Formats: sequence, C-alpha cells, structure tokens
Amino acid sequence: VWADEFDVDGSPCEENWFHETIPPNNGSWWNGETQYYTNKLSNSFVEDGLLHIVAKKESYKGKNFTSARLVTNKLFDFTYGKVEVRAKLTNGMSGTWPAIWLLGSDFETNPWPACGEIDIMEQLFEDFLMVQCAIHVPASYGDTPVLKQFNVSDVTENFHVYGVEWTPKELRFFVDDTFYFTYAPEEKNDANWHFYRN
Repeated sequence: VWADEFDVDGSPCEENWFHETIPPNNGSWWNGETQYYTNKLSNSFVEDGLLHIVAKKESYKGKNFTSARLVTNKLFDFTYGKVEVRAKLTNGMSGTWPAIWLLGSDFETNPWPACGEIDIMEQLFEDFLMVQCAIHVPASYGDTPVLKQFNVSDVTENFHVYGVEWTPKELRFFVDDTFYFTYAPEEKNDANWHFYRN
C-alpha cells in the first residue's frame, strides 16, 4: 500500500516525508529533546538506497545539537495492516533515542495519550544491545507504558527489520522473523484500545 525504498539520492521524498521542525507541544518537544530538528541535507539525506538521519554536535538556533525528525503526518494514514522498517541504529553518541512509531492521526483534536501511540522500535539510550516496543494509551502511558524489551546483539552493526502487525484484535511485534510481544486487551475500551482508528 505504501513504501519508500529510498532509490533517489538527495533530500527525502516530499510526497512521503515531512520534516517536523517546529515543536507541537506548546513550543517544546514531548521528551525534552536538546537538539534542533532541521530540514538541512546534512541531517537527513538519501544516498545509495539508504535514508540517513544524522545527529550532529553543532550550534544552531540556540541549541548545541541538530538532527532530523521525519513524519508521514497528513501524507499517509491507515487503519490495520503490517508495518516493516529495515534499519541500522546508532552507537555514536550518548543520549540518542532512535524510534520508529505510529501516532493516532487525530492527535490534534484527541491529544496524546488518548490518540494512542504504537512504538514499533525504540533504542534504549546507551544500551545498544536492546530495543523495545511500547504502547501508550490512557490506561498506561508516559513512564508507565505497556512495553516489551528484546535483545539484539548487533543493532548498530547490521540492519534488522522492525515491525508490527495491527489487526482489530491485537498488535503483534517482531524483529526480523521473531515475534516477541502481543498486545491484545481482552475487553477493549477507550482507555486501552484506541487502535480502531487511523
């Protein structure tokens, strides 16, 4: 239904990706990030079939670091399906927090966590051998989400496929061909299951 194979060098395809550079949360980012997110080619570019997202130590608009935040918001929405992202993660800078995640497209009128968030993959700060998936809903969010950690010994040396299968009944998470977590509340309600919307 949707794919980006990053087969054109240069800036990420504007039909697929939007550079989010202005904080959406009253002038600040959700997790208090210290970097300035830019749309500069030095922070995000496609080369040789790969999208590169680069964090740099540099002074820029009052911040000491720059990076990029790419979203598909308002460019592509869906309800149910399988999402896979092939990625190699960083080990070059402490304090990084790479993540691949889905947010309910109604977040502007139904603020987080009510809009629901599905974290397909988060790399755990300086623990470069561990990734996790997480679910944020009104019943469990922020510092107390539903989550599952998964050991991957070579996330910084090799590419892996991180994915989720989203159905009306459950969310199933995997790394490569290994399923490691299912989220499926028996009694679904607005507190634990926003995931019947896009």
